[in-house]
Amino acid sequence: MSELEQLFIDVDLKQNNVRLIPLSYAHEHGLAEACKDGELWNLRITSAPHFSEVKNYIETALEQKAQGSRYPFVVIEESTGKVIGTTSFHDILLAVKRFEIGYTWYAKSVQRTHVNTTCKLLLLKFAFEQLQANTVGLRTDQFNFKSQKAIERLGAKKDGVIRGHALRKDGTIRDTVMYSIIQAEWENVKAHLEDLLARH
Repeated sequence: MSELEQLFIDVDLKQNNVRLIPLSYAHEHGLAEACKDGELWNLRITSAPHFSEVKNYIETALEQKAQGSRYPFVVIEESTGKVIGTTSFHDILLAVKRFEIGYTWYAKSVQRTHVNTTCKLLLLKFAFEQLQANTVGLRTDQFNFKSQKAIERLGAKKDGVIRGHALRKDGTIRDTVMYSIIQAEWENVKAHLEDLLARH
């Protein structure tokens, strides 16, 4: 068992009817249905695949997990067992205890609800309190203004922009906006997120 796998033994995060468990091939159908909810593959600035390519998406995620660079989760509505999205820790640097949160997308029906805030709280809490992370990063496309607002709403600080950083699904080159939260900021961020959810 790898060092990364040891850190995530029996991980099962839940709150507010949202549950995060390790992604597997068993979630292929549910994730494909989540893709269809809003035709997410048509959004060129997200990582959501076409519903027919979900198996390949999961395969890539699990390969990166085996390599130690990513730990993918499936997002489930706990009361129904319905798959509503996916998210991951990625670009994991264990030596400096840095984790990024990304590869995140949700069925359209749960967007603009408490789901994203709950997922981020669960992941950040696990990273800072269980994994003893020094830094948690988040990144998004320069043109994904909705995602930038959501990240800033969490309380993350903007680190800057990496120009010419990655390819989009349509083959165009994107600039990436980088954000982070550090250990010293976590308690304030946690209180802020808990307050947002309480008011929701």
